[in-house]
Amino acid sequence: MAMMWSGLDLARGLYEEVVGPALTVPHTACLIGEGSEVIGFDTDRSTDHEWGPRLQVLVGEEAIASTRIAVEETLPDTFRGLPTRWFSLAAGQITNHIDVDTTERWLAQHLPTLPADPDLAHWLAAPQQHLLQLTAGQVFRDDLGVLTHRRQTYAWYPDDLWRWLLASQWHLIGNTEPLLGRTIDSGDRRGARLLTARLCQLVMEMAYLQQRRYQPYPKWIGAGFQRLPPARVLGPLLDVALDQEPTLRPDGPLQQALLVLATGHNALELSVPVEATITDFTVGVNDAVRPFPVLNTPAFIDATVTSITDPALAKLPRVGALDQLTHGDDQLINFTSWPAELAASYRQMLTTAAT
Repeated sequence: MAMMWSGLDLARGLYEEVVGPALTVPHTACLIGEGSEVIGFDTDRSTDHEWGPRLQVLVGEEAIASTRIAVEETLPDTFRGLPTRWFSLAAGQITNHIDVDTTERWLAQHLPTLPADPDLAHWLAAPQQHLLQLTAGQVFRDDLGVLTHRRQTYAWYPDDLWRWLLASQWHLIGNTEPLLGRTIDSGDRRGARLLTARLCQLVMEMAYLQQRRYQPYPKWIGAGFQRLPPARVLGPLLDVALDQEPTLRPDGPLQQALLVLATGHNALELSVPVEATITDFTVGVNDAVRPFPVLNTPAFIDATVTSITDPALAKLPRVGALDQLTHGDDQLINFTSWPAELAASYRQMLTTAAT
């Protein structure tokens, strides 16, 4: 049977019809954090685990015990035909899924990479999946204001950092383009297909950055991309690039897609406008030029970096933030100290660059 309600609809209904009327203390009610329903991608398949009527209720420390009692006493066995208690992996038993805690502790436990007062290093090491888990979903009520303030803090990257991330993404694209040309030139069909797919992903990631949207983890990056305005033009070009044999034509689908990104970049007005051109690849050694059509990404990088007002950030090597540098998967961001380690490394690099 098809889903009758989305997870967000269930959460709002559960709060407005059941949980909210039972609460007598100032509180925050929301559905954020993990779960496909938080970002609006839940389907019938999502209902096979950790899906159902659930939400977070965040209160002051002194009200936690009484709120938990009120929730448990009020919660019916079912809501809209769905059980309100099922097996919780975290609890290791069947329980309700109304998280009652303080806002600060819930955020520290579930989104530890996003502190209340982030410095630039925190931002650089923040996984986009965590940023999305904080800023997506819905807040149904916020008497306390802490969550609203945190969501506003992380609504989007600071402008200087945004510029640096765009420059880093252009760098990744510019480094990959000639590699594709070399694989085609040498007859490496499999390698060419891999690099085509890599460039398509880089194009999609750039579209997210240009549209000021945090990208979800790989399961939903394509579905999220389809919701971006430029996907109407970029999507068909990427489909052709992925479906056909890789080509070195200057008017090929990837080259056209990069020109669309170039237009999008100039429309942001974050730097001086750059005239986009597709030319043969200049190696930069011994005047070597290879017949591999590439976008003039160095011009976009230079213009963007020049517009950065923070001199230390402008000096950083353009390896990108966490998701551009490595894989922001669940294991790395939730079960290791790597984000904190990366933040410390970025902080040291910024300090060194400032001296």
